[in-house]
Amino acid sequence: MLWFFFCVTILLVGYFIYGKVIEKIFVINPNKNTPAYTMADGVDYVPMSKGKIWLIQLLNIAGTGPIFGPILGALYGPVAMLWIVIGCIFAGAVHDYMCGMLSVRNSGASMPYLTGKYLGIIPKHFINLLAVVLLILVGVVFVASPAQLLSSITIDIFGTAATGTISVDNAESMAAVTGTSSNTVFGMTKETIIVVWTAIIFIYYIIATLLPIDKIIGRVYPIFGGLLLFMSLGMTYGLVMNELGSTQSYFYSSMGGLSFDAFFQNLQPKGDLPIWPLLFLTITCGALSGFHATQTPLMARCAMNESEGRFIFYGAMIAEGIIALIWCTVGLSFYPDLVSLQEAISVGSPSKVVYDSSIAYLGAIGGVFAVLGVVILPITSGDTSFRAARLIIAEFLNVEQRTLLKRLGIAIPLFVIGFIISKVDFQILWRYFSWANQSVAVVMLWTAAGYLYRYRKLHWVCTIPAIFMSAACYTFLAYNKIGFGLDYQLSVYIGFGLTILTTAAFFLFVKRERVAGDPDALVFEPKV
Repeated sequence: MLWFFFCVTILLVGYFIYGKVIEKIFVINPNKNTPAYTMADGVDYVPMSKGKIWLIQLLNIAGTGPIFGPILGALYGPVAMLWIVIGCIFAGAVHDYMCGMLSVRNSGASMPYLTGKYLGIIPKHFINLLAVVLLILVGVVFVASPAQLLSSITIDIFGTAATGTISVDNAESMAAVTGTSSNTVFGMTKETIIVVWTAIIFIYYIIATLLPIDKIIGRVYPIFGGLLLFMSLGMTYGLVMNELGSTQSYFYSSMGGLSFDAFFQNLQPKGDLPIWPLLFLTITCGALSGFHATQTPLMARCAMNESEGRFIFYGAMIAEGIIALIWCTVGLSFYPDLVSLQEAISVGSPSKVVYDSSIAYLGAIGGVFAVLGVVILPITSGDTSFRAARLIIAEFLNVEQRTLLKRLGIAIPLFVIGFIISKVDFQILWRYFSWANQSVAVVMLWTAAGYLYRYRKLHWVCTIPAIFMSAACYTFLAYNKIGFGLDYQLSVYIGFGLTILTTAAFFLFVKRERVAGDPDALVFEPKV
């Protein structure tokens, strides 16, 4: 458990030290009016306190990614924790901060506009399409996972037959809960219950997409935040108690002395899944996620001062990194070994690990509240994903969104497409979501690097992670079955070759756009 708290401490130190460095590189202007005031419309541009914005930002960006991803990443061993910490501080939080602040500087503009301004028209059109596709995928994926968990809770509470007791020491009994339950509720099977919850969640998404942001999202999110806090603290408590009461779990038995090289070993039970590039597209939210670039402008439109940016954008990402560490540690510690973890995921997906560990650590009542804390994450990301998709399309088509009729004109086709896509197998959707997610992150990092280079600021803080993740995405697309399915070594060569070409193209373009300095930046502190 000491390693978990050590990693959390590093994340917090990263916020106070590296976050401040990034803020100084960007150069904030506290005297400049933000879009919340200059473009106030009572719908999307609404001034809110930084505490409320931070909470909404965290709930928006933290879907199932910082839970399911780290659980799947735990199959690789402790290296997953290393990626979460390094990725969060030097890539993910930088990505979110730059996206948020650039949006503030550009009237609350969405990511495609920023890409067009700092990288050119071709990347803008590419990211317009990719971002909308990603947002629809997110909306669909983040309907399925909470619906499955809510159906399990419904069956446990109202089911007509008992499913047995879950305990940390009885892994075999867990399959009865989330994998193969035959219970019915008022005559409805689990499949029917999932459909009912899916419909309820979709209805909520429609309402949240259309109403002004402070009418529903700004009001119900504090309640959701309480559940999130309970889940985070409750599972941390469960991890501590599990360590004190047992020494048989993989994480604590084999890593009690924890040599440093253990963090660089691939312990995947299947043996044929390389860390590079798969780990970096398995754990996205919690380390680096392009989905955040679609959500962050929503809160940039509500920020009251540029000085709040580090707390809202960089800070929310650090908090998500802590959530990812919690669930990565659960994945490493709850089952006797990684083979058992793999079997549990195969039976019921990562949602089974979430449900079983929550009930085992916190009991029936506490476990249900912990699961609800997990459920609200994808729901609160899914609702704003459709909202962000609506705004990106409206921005591209130059359609104002003040009237309900015009919002419906864009929202209805989005939900129809989302419903059709929801019929596709969840595992296929998740793989495409992972690649699209990190590809959007790469474009946002290059966009931020383009801004910094143009105005003669230290662009390497964005350029280096952009190069790294470009190589990961190119290699993944060449190697994985959803892409070209090529030989691994050949895929690595292709990935690095395309990354070199991308980097060269970037410098050739931004060099022509370089200017003396940023006219919006405060280059000196005014005397009070």
